[in-house]
Amino acid sequence: MDLITLDFETYYDKNYSLKKQTTEEYIRSPEFEIVGVGIKVNNLATEWASGTHEELKEYFDTFDWENSMVLAHNTMFDGAILTWCFDIHPRLYADTLCMSRALHGVEVGGSLKALSEHYEIGIKGTEIVNALGKRRVDFNTEELDRYGDYCVNDVELTYKLFNIFLQAGFPKQELRVVDLTLRMFTDPVLELDTKLLEEHKEGIREYKDALLEKSGIDKKDLMSNPKFAEIIKNLGAIPPTKISPTTGKETWAFAKSDEGFKKLLEHENKQVRNAVEARLGTKSTLEETRTQRFIDIAGRGTLPVPVRYYAAHTGRWGGDDKINIQNLPSRGANGKKLKNSILAPEGYKLIDADSSQIEARVLAWFAGQDELVSAFANGEDVYKHMASAIYGIDVSEITKEQRFVGKTTILGAGYGMGAVKFQAQISNFGVDMELDEARRVVNIYRETNWKINQLWRECQNMIRYMANGDTYPVGVEGVLQVIGAERAIQLPSNLLLKYHDLRGEQGEKGIEYNYKTRIGRTRIYGGKVVENLCQAIARCIIGEQMLQIDKKYQIVLTVHDSIVICVRDEEVPEAQRYIEECMRQTPRWAKGLPIDCESGIGKSYGECE
Repeated sequence: MDLITLDFETYYDKNYSLKKQTTEEYIRSPEFEIVGVGIKVNNLATEWASGTHEELKEYFDTFDWENSMVLAHNTMFDGAILTWCFDIHPRLYADTLCMSRALHGVEVGGSLKALSEHYEIGIKGTEIVNALGKRRVDFNTEELDRYGDYCVNDVELTYKLFNIFLQAGFPKQELRVVDLTLRMFTDPVLELDTKLLEEHKEGIREYKDALLEKSGIDKKDLMSNPKFAEIIKNLGAIPPTKISPTTGKETWAFAKSDEGFKKLLEHENKQVRNAVEARLGTKSTLEETRTQRFIDIAGRGTLPVPVRYYAAHTGRWGGDDKINIQNLPSRGANGKKLKNSILAPEGYKLIDADSSQIEARVLAWFAGQDELVSAFANGEDVYKHMASAIYGIDVSEITKEQRFVGKTTILGAGYGMGAVKFQAQISNFGVDMELDEARRVVNIYRETNWKINQLWRECQNMIRYMANGDTYPVGVEGVLQVIGAERAIQLPSNLLLKYHDLRGEQGEKGIEYNYKTRIGRTRIYGGKVVENLCQAIARCIIGEQMLQIDKKYQIVLTVHDSIVICVRDEEVPEAQRYIEECMRQTPRWAKGLPIDCESGIGKSYGECE
């Protein structure tokens, strides 16, 4: 198989560029034009090609794409051009940007410039010609040659980085996961229901208008912090405040996540409640703007699914391209209409398979909490069992709300969550609980699952060992490895869960540890490490499941712990059996871990749930 490294140079101007448009908007725009492309086959010299679309198509026909791996730095862009503009579908896609996220995170940065400087492999040049606002025909020969030199250099740097990353131990199986992630975008098949989206947009507007009318407050006054504060005061309530983490000064606490503001939703004065509801509903524009983006995409074609490989510290995927399909709503005033608008093509169905309670299962297995592992293995509802212990009643009598408390306890307290935070978390979902009761619930969990409690302490020690540079195996049969020199934990995928610039500092209760993240330094402690490990191990499992499923069916979407495939109507029964079989298979390195899945079928993504 050939390795084809490439880089497209394209037209841009002040108003039309990747800084102002999403990747999908930019490439599908009538303004889009290729100025030229740099191509390197294996270790041969890089070529620069420039010409009309027809000339480039003729040039591309000389390559064996079906037996090639295509490499770029940000392949979501270059791969989409190949597929959408030239109908070229390589055997595999690779991406040094994706690889760098997994290997380095915030340690180096993902830009080609930063990575090249870090590895001292050359200098990424700057465009030595003024390309702003210039079409291909606007360049003279000398300018085009110089532009080509710039592009060729980028290709050579990308090729060098790829080989460095392979030598550094980037896992071969993860190369395939990268490819699967990219193809959700470059080879889109999902369609959008424009009529439903338009109805949804109108429904959002009607909902906001109704909130405004109910409150009796002018929209401008509602959106102004000082005027809104005055309105709240006049209605007999105290406007909540907080200390800004950036300025250190007191400011209004009017965000939906602010506890004081949320409490006003329960104020005895109905007018106060109406004002707060109107403020929250009117201020939020995410749903409306995302719906409009869906409508715009539908007008241009199918839905490229922008999923970011290794978006989180633990390796989980994240949303991208300003639509973030990873967090589409399922509840609220308009429910899951966005999910319902995502359709399989005619003659096809979607199958959504979810790894049931995967993190809770990993936690029980990793801690050696055998009775909890057995409960999962036997198909018992562990959330109801937890609720039974909390409320002292038989499992058969547990209500939906009590089960929710049991679920929150297992998923929250399992990572060392204290009573105060637990109380706040369940309050976010409308469950009121006194602090003393929250303490009792947390203590019941800790007494019942003492091995998990022990795991927190072990992971607290692990942080200290890691900071000291120690290396040793941890977990069930040494499935993980602490790599002290890297300040990291080696995962089953052979990738590292890194704690960049890990350091200990004297705190009120002794040495406290923190590490560098994208948003600054973050405190790390035993319970948080346990949470990171469970999420990272679950991600390793999902990655292996994807590779197995891909052998027979096309994956079109992954959201957290679920995998969505698109299959012909007549293939649905067989495909559902296969995908469930794949997702119930315990990895070879996770002996004794009981995993399970639930799946749904539908014409739309929403119908699958």
